[in-house]
Order: sequence, then structure tokens, then C-alpha cells
Amino acid sequence: MTRILALMCTALLAAGPAPAAESGGDAAKGEAEFRKCRACHSIVGGDGEVIFRGGRNGPNLWGVAGRQAGSLADFNYSPDMVRAGEAGLVWSEAEFSRYTQDPRGYLGDYLGDDGAKSYMTFRLKSGAEDIWAYLVSVGPDAAGE
Repeated sequence: MTRILALMCTALLAAGPAPAAESGGDAAKGEAEFRKCRACHSIVGGDGEVIFRGGRNGPNLWGVAGRQAGSLADFNYSPDMVRAGEAGLVWSEAEFSRYTQDPRGYLGDYLGDDGAKSYMTFRLKSGAEDIWAYLVSVGPDAAGE
């Protein structure tokens, strides 16, 4: 079973990230909703342009769509977030929505480890699909990068 799961993860990674344009949310609403995230997260483009000024406790969310979890250079992720990324977790709207509702529970389920921890403790009760749409709308695909 482990071998089959490993092969499936390898195949998904080889296929590349899902198209970033996928979203069932409203980017305009997401921009307003992102204010809940700004205490810990900012959005800074690849060229250094500050799109949304926020905190630095969480990783920069520019280009999160299709990015392997726990892989942004120069950010100190929890070991379990890095492990999830190495196990094949790539951020999509569905994964982002589930994670933001219960970060610790999500990582525990994803890794099959009830002791798994995320440094993110905030739980987003609603609006994840709108925030995702906003993140996609200001990301590298939207900027033509």
C-alpha cells in the first residue's frame, strides 16, 4: 500500500501543479477577507513589489497556488509541514480550504500522525475559497511571470 501511495505521489508531482486559475471564489471578497491573514502573512511579488503588507510570522503567500507545501526558501516551516510537502502536498484551492479550517488537524490527517503540528494556529471559519481566488489573482500567473 505504501508503495502504491508513493507511486501516486510521484505521478502527481511529475504532472506538475494544478492550473492556478482554478477557483470557485470571489477575488474581490478575498482581498477583504485576507485582512484576517495579514497579522502573519504578506504578499510580496517575485520582483519585490509589496502587494499586501502584512506580518512575517507566516510565509509569503505570493505564488502559493501550485507550490509544494513547506518549500518556500528562507522560511522556517514546522518539520511536519516540510514532511507533508515532501510527501506530495501541493497547495490547491481544496487543500488550502481544508488546511485553513484546522491546520493541525489537517496535517495530522494528511500525514497519518496525530502528533503532527503546524505553526499556524488560526482557524479560518469561512471565506477560504475567496482568499484563494484573491491569492491566485495576484500571483505569478496573473502577473505573467
